[in-house]
Amino acid sequence: MTTEIGITLGLLLLALILFGTERIPVDVVGIILVIGLVMTNVLTVNQGLAGFGDNVIITIGGLFVLTGGLIKTGLVDLIGRRLYKIAGNNEFVLTALIMFVAAASASVLKNTTTTAMFLPVVIGLAERARIPPSKLLMPLAFGAILGGSCTLIGTSTNLAVSGAMTRYGMDPYTMFELTPVGVIIVAVGVIYMLFIGRKMLPSRGGEDSFTEQYSIREYISELLVLPGSQLIGKTLGEANLNMELDLNVLGIIRGKEQKIAPTARERIELNDLLIVEGKLANILNIKAEAGLEIKADFMLNDEVLEGGNIELFEVMVMRDSRLVGQTLKSIRFRQNYNLTVLAINRHGETIVEKLSEARLRFGDVLLVQGKREEIEPLVVEGEMLLLEDVSKGAMRTEKRKWAIAAFGLFLVLSLTKVITGGLIDVPLAVAVLLGVLLLLATNTVRYSELYSLIDFRLLVLIACMMSFGVAMETTGTDKYLADLIVRYFEQYGSVAVLAGFFILTVGLTQPMSNQAAALVVLPVAVKTAIALGLNPRTFAVAITYAASFSFITPLEPACVLVYTPGRYKFMDFVKIGTILTIVVFIVAILLVPIFWKL
Repeated sequence: MTTEIGITLGLLLLALILFGTERIPVDVVGIILVIGLVMTNVLTVNQGLAGFGDNVIITIGGLFVLTGGLIKTGLVDLIGRRLYKIAGNNEFVLTALIMFVAAASASVLKNTTTTAMFLPVVIGLAERARIPPSKLLMPLAFGAILGGSCTLIGTSTNLAVSGAMTRYGMDPYTMFELTPVGVIIVAVGVIYMLFIGRKMLPSRGGEDSFTEQYSIREYISELLVLPGSQLIGKTLGEANLNMELDLNVLGIIRGKEQKIAPTARERIELNDLLIVEGKLANILNIKAEAGLEIKADFMLNDEVLEGGNIELFEVMVMRDSRLVGQTLKSIRFRQNYNLTVLAINRHGETIVEKLSEARLRFGDVLLVQGKREEIEPLVVEGEMLLLEDVSKGAMRTEKRKWAIAAFGLFLVLSLTKVITGGLIDVPLAVAVLLGVLLLLATNTVRYSELYSLIDFRLLVLIACMMSFGVAMETTGTDKYLADLIVRYFEQYGSVAVLAGFFILTVGLTQPMSNQAAALVVLPVAVKTAIALGLNPRTFAVAITYAASFSFITPLEPACVLVYTPGRYKFMDFVKIGTILTIVVFIVAILLVPIFWKL
């Protein structure tokens, strides 16, 4: 083993550790990896940055915009609203429809996008059909993940592998090359979920009010302002109960008048009933000196916290939100957004105490009190996802035909080589850019929001991992690892080696992103196939499928999105997802060598 191979493997090990700990964002880990390769002279500067100039980066970025056009015109929401009319209250039919529609949508919209769009719709369907959300949300995520394996543009992983394949003398994937096996895998996966997985799904959520779901009864009290209280005549801002005593005033009852979510300018009067949120110990500490009395017969329900245009909402923190890593206190959430967070649900654990000090994470669900118009900007900007049916008023439904036309233009241009028999071949990057230009020209997507639709973090990660693939090739690391695999596993047969790479890729998708896992394994698999005299394309296809099938833990972004709203536990995914992974593994290993000869 040469020094360069040792450095490359050492950096790979470091990257795996950093990916697994999640202490550093994945795109930053990719940048560290490239810097390490350049600083150790494993790669030149041009080689290290070559991934950023690859046309697959333009293609993926353009697809984010095309997908944004479909979302902003309400196409996905329209499809979801039709499901209930067809299925009614039949859980079996509803589950089947959700999975098939999610799979079909994910084949062009990507699985995370599809899950995020259908999540509030499916929660609404569950409420109308009186079915616990936990019965429908995991099938939604799994259907979307399965569907992403069906086309070239179904996931960013497919595009990244396709772009990397050209370095090894292989043609990139055609648009529908992965479709035949992908469709069969979707069908088998849906059948498993309907007849086996569905019976293992827990029955949680959907029955209780928000106050019961979040168990906040013991943290909400009603305080009577007594004669002589030092608070009389002060505004809520002057009383400063929030910052000094960690008590939130959620409402004021004054005679027959009820003020929900009062402003800081509201003055406290004698005999006011203050509805406050906070620890009982804090309330007892100020009871005597502030001249307050706890009402013993106070009964909390959702109606107490709602009134007029003040409502209770559930909102989820999105992956690229600027709120991630921040505390409610550091961003002055209540002051800046005029919204009050009553509780945080994080993977089944409800956080009520010291809310202002809890650092927000992707997937956190916040129980928020406030006005709808205050929440909508956060939803539109992609900071949060509102866990209820999306308002039609926020959709550009009149532009829907242009969004469909732009996507159709991209699909037609991407197939010109097949349609014209090779006479015309429009590069995928050019096809997607023409679609984007049509969206901009028709104002379906506004220029001001163009770049906000693109997940630059993912683009940086893919570019960095493609550069790492170059390092593995130029240093001979891929050949070194391939020789080890051939030496120890050749005796078990070619299908066994293919299965080994499939399992390795699935394993790596747990601590690292799907794209990174695929691009790490690909060069080793290709060199192994060549050394064994096998078809390297077969191995590339198997790795592509394997990188998409991340069901075992709720670490896949599509699964993170449904984890908390579905009230799932970690082991729910392990039990149901492990069996599904085994099922799709068997199907893929049987079919891939048939459609792509070994």
